[in-house]
Amino acid sequence: MAVSATAVGEPPRLPVQWALAGVGAAALAAGALFLGADGWRRGVLLLVGGMLGVSLYHAAFGFTAAYRNAIVRREISGVTAQLIMLAAAMLLFAPVLAQGEIFGQRVVGAVAPVGVQVAVGSFLFALGMQLGGGCGSGTLYTVGGGSTRMLMTLAAFCAGGFWASLDMPFWRQAPGWGSISLARELGWGVALPLQLGVLAAIWFGLRRWAGGTDQRPLWGDGFTWRRLLRGPWPLLLSAGLLAGLNWVTLVVAGHPWTITWGFTLWGAKAAAAVGWDPSTSPFWTGGFTQRALDRGVLEDITSVMNIGIILGALTAAGLAGKFAPVLRLPPRSLLAAAIGGLLMGYGARIAFGCNIGAFFSGVASTSLHGWLWIVCAIAGSWIGVRLRPWFGLTN
Repeated sequence: MAVSATAVGEPPRLPVQWALAGVGAAALAAGALFLGADGWRRGVLLLVGGMLGVSLYHAAFGFTAAYRNAIVRREISGVTAQLIMLAAAMLLFAPVLAQGEIFGQRVVGAVAPVGVQVAVGSFLFALGMQLGGGCGSGTLYTVGGGSTRMLMTLAAFCAGGFWASLDMPFWRQAPGWGSISLARELGWGVALPLQLGVLAAIWFGLRRWAGGTDQRPLWGDGFTWRRLLRGPWPLLLSAGLLAGLNWVTLVVAGHPWTITWGFTLWGAKAAAAVGWDPSTSPFWTGGFTQRALDRGVLEDITSVMNIGIILGALTAAGLAGKFAPVLRLPPRSLLAAAIGGLLMGYGARIAFGCNIGAFFSGVASTSLHGWLWIVCAIAGSWIGVRLRPWFGLTN
């Protein structure tokens, strides 16, 4: 189906929007049936990705704008919603990870080493997301929602992740202290209240920072069935759904929600298609990475969920009547998208994930690297926000 895009991004007429929503929903259903024929897990995870895409799109739930609003305008509602999301995920994850299995399936948290590469990677990622215009999840749901600029960010994101994979031997030599799980070191009875206490302290600090600034309501002035279908959704609803869907991912996949591994894999497959030899890279030789590169994209769980997010966002954008791709984009804006995407891809790879895999899933798993990630990401965001006007981007 052809959808005309205009220079100003005028949405197509409503019947076309509904047709687009139908295409997205049908693709999710057909994809789930196709993948489910070879085992139910990937089919379910495609649908989980679709629900994540709808939740992200309908609430415009992103990390990039949330941090920018807090830095520039002291508007903290987006960050507050993230704190609630993290607290809910911690409470959901704790009994499952403490047990180590559920419904007969082994489960593991998103625990990764703490070290210089996480600090550098998260700083680069956050700087890049302010230039690129979206985080890991934000890039996917805005692409699904019709943003042509974010296609540039996504392509550069994949290239940056692949570039970093080639440099991994260097980064593995950087100073580090190994994987530190607070639950493993202190026990869940201490680690969970400790992390919840830290979130509460951050919230109190943010309240003082915000002062009397007007804030976006977390719930709004009412929620109807029409809003459920067409949006916009309250931040609080999406925060709860994202926490719940991350828990579902943990139960079904055996590990929490991740995003950027899929981008690195897509970049490597594109490089291999134009002649790159994977045997020249230690990262892609042997083990999980080589098997993933040798198999089809739809056999990779992270890729399946990423595709689901795009299709879910397409469905939500059509239902909202807001699918409106723009063809004419300022060159400086495209340059910022390319630079931002490269920084995000490179940073996420060396930091063991992005705002989802490293921060959200990492903190919910009580991994210390998740806390280091967000501290350094705030510094990167602060600089990125101040660089945006150089590229003609408003704050």
